[in-house]
Amino acid sequence: MRVFSKKILREFWVKHNDSEEQLKTWYNEALKAKWKNPSDIKAEYVKASILKGGRVVFNICGNKYRLIVEINYERQWNFIRFIGTHTEYDKINAEKI
Repeated sequence: MRVFSKKILREFWVKHNDSEEQLKTWYNEALKAKWKNPSDIKAEYVKASILKGGRVVFNICGNKYRLIVEINYERQWNFIRFIGTHTEYDKINAEKI
């Protein structure tokens, strides 16, 4: 899959150093992934939350951070819609951001 964009992740881990390793791991796994549907994601990421509109919430650093990705399964694209602390996540609408 293509991931749009690593820059967003990089800017986040510069501010939150403890997230760097897990975000890099997620990014590399997403690049290699061939997810065809939400079930494929749940098979790999049991704690991921599947939302409407092709969105998935990944827990980073034991749920300290949240990563929201919009996935186009047909084109194999991941669009990063949000990365933030759990507190910041609680203030947004994950299905609309």
